[in-house]
Amino acid sequence: MDGIDKKITGKIKKGLEKRKKQILRDIKTIAKKRNESGEDEYRATFPEYGNKTDENAQEINEYSTNLAKENVLEKTLRDIEKALKRVGEGTYGTCKYCKNPINPKRLEARPTASSCISCKTKLQNS
Repeated sequence: MDGIDKKITGKIKKGLEKRKKQILRDIKTIAKKRNESGEDEYRATFPEYGNKTDENAQEINEYSTNLAKENVLEKTLRDIEKALKRVGEGTYGTCKYCKNPINPKRLEARPTASSCISCKTKLQNS
C-alpha cells in the first residue's frame, strides 16, 4: 500500500464491505444460491404468477430481467471480493500490470479498480 494512504484504504474497505452486504441482500431477492461450487454461484429464480398467457409472458419477462441483474450483481460481487483480497494482501492501490501506484482519486471513484488509468487505456485501445 505504498501508493495509497491507509486512512483512504480503510475508508474504501468499509465502503466495499457495505456494498458487498447490499449486493448479497439484492441478489437473494432474485436468485438462490447453488449448491455446486463454481463461478456462477447463484441462479435466478423463475417467478410463478399463473398459467394464463399474460402471466406466462410476465414470468418470462421478469425471469429474463432477473438473469441480467444476477449476472451484473455477481460480477460486481467478484470485483469487490478481489479488491478486498488485495486490501488484505497489502497490494491494494497497485496496478496489476505496471506495478505502479493507482491514483487515489481513481480508487475513490472506482474502488474495485486493479489497474492505473494508463494501463487501462492501453488495454481498451488494443
